[in-house]
Amino acid sequence: MTDTNPTPTFDGRAVINGERVAALDGQTFDCLSPVDGRLLTTVARCGQADIDAAVAAGRAAFESRRWSGMAPAQRKRIMIKFADQLLAHADELALMETLDMGKPIKYAKGVDVNSAANCIRWYGEAVDKVYDEIAPTGRNALALITREPVGVVGVIVPWNYPMIMAAWKIAPALAAGNSVVLKPSEKSPLSALRLAELALAAGIPPGVFNVVPGYGPEAGSPLALHMDVDCIAFTGSTRVGKQIHVMAGQSNLKRAWTELGGKSPNIVFADCPNLDRAVEAAVGSIFFNQGESCNAPSRLFIEASIKDAFLEKALKLVPDYQPGNPLDKATTMGAIVDKVQMDTVLRYIESGKSEGAKLLAGGEASMPVAGGNYVLPTIFDGVTPQMTIAREEIFGPVLSVLSFTNAAEVVREANNSVYGLQAAVWTSDINKAHGVARALRAGTVHVNQYDEDDITVPFGGFKQSGVGRDKSLHAFDKYTETKTTWIRIDSPV
Repeated sequence: MTDTNPTPTFDGRAVINGERVAALDGQTFDCLSPVDGRLLTTVARCGQADIDAAVAAGRAAFESRRWSGMAPAQRKRIMIKFADQLLAHADELALMETLDMGKPIKYAKGVDVNSAANCIRWYGEAVDKVYDEIAPTGRNALALITREPVGVVGVIVPWNYPMIMAAWKIAPALAAGNSVVLKPSEKSPLSALRLAELALAAGIPPGVFNVVPGYGPEAGSPLALHMDVDCIAFTGSTRVGKQIHVMAGQSNLKRAWTELGGKSPNIVFADCPNLDRAVEAAVGSIFFNQGESCNAPSRLFIEASIKDAFLEKALKLVPDYQPGNPLDKATTMGAIVDKVQMDTVLRYIESGKSEGAKLLAGGEASMPVAGGNYVLPTIFDGVTPQMTIAREEIFGPVLSVLSFTNAAEVVREANNSVYGLQAAVWTSDINKAHGVARALRAGTVHVNQYDEDDITVPFGGFKQSGVGRDKSLHAFDKYTETKTTWIRIDSPV
């Protein structure tokens, strides 16, 4: 199926202080669709001066207390309206997300729009239900422990889940009373810009939520280095995440929170309670979103005695994930975000072949839509821990299969990674499930499922998978300062 509909009109200008504005120097860049290569729009190529303007707007909004000074219940009502705005524009946002980064339209609406709206609503609902504390003291004192918004929060998000990743950060930051300057990925900037307009429509005051598109070195670095940004929250590669922490320290020692890469192990023991479910989860989770997920279970460890049966079932599911036109509602795997990323994925596939892994499925580019970027769902067997495809994050639809014979061995290999974002264990033995889950060095461990968690639990990683946690009430810790107020009481009675 080839889409013949005309391209919708998209506004690529920045949103600063409640207004759509071009970059101050007038520069733009082309926003191309990975679906078929069409030009979607030109986008403001913002730089230092634009970041300065956005931060100044955020600071002025914060100091005026037009948002931070609102009662939590009032901010809650506006955040709920913000979430409602996303749902009211769900079709528009889903089409925008699909054309901009290539994911299937059914997931753009059913997963991304709904998850982003739910996240914004959840933090809005939570903010007037989070209580401060009173410390135990003697009779002559009252000790208050309170949370205050940090001030101006810089946010940099990736291209794989543009709306969801933005919502995970802006929702708790805004709900807590901060101002936000968001720099979306240059590969998928459109939905973030639209979110800023919807926030204004919901009643978030001008200057509180600003969106400044541009390239990392030109807009992202100035945001991380800015002396008037109190906190920087970043999701992306471990390489850039390390630079974010350095820049935070080089500038004003702003708080730096990072959610970075992953090479998540998915461990299936022979006593797996439901082999079909494990196969469906292993295949579905690595190929979902074209494999462009930091928590994708890209290392599949199967106990040797069931490996052949497992792979036989897995290979039967691969045809269900053949790339198709993302605008077709029947498509389950769409386009890779751009040619640069597609070429990176294909280089990793060639690395797997050259290093001796056995290619069972896929292994090459596909062209369901002329001009687009597509890669076949790929499975390698016979992978060893030393191979590049077993060590490095690919960010594409590539599954590496390894085998093991005992729990100690597989835990050792699973933990033998610079990453520690997510993991899974499949077993009927409760002692094995708990023991292995405790031994795995990962921020989230799934047992007998994969990715069935929700907004109520924290998400983040150990080791080089980042610092801090998104989601849940724990996210408020990133965007608030804890203040102690000790009051002497000289009671007359």
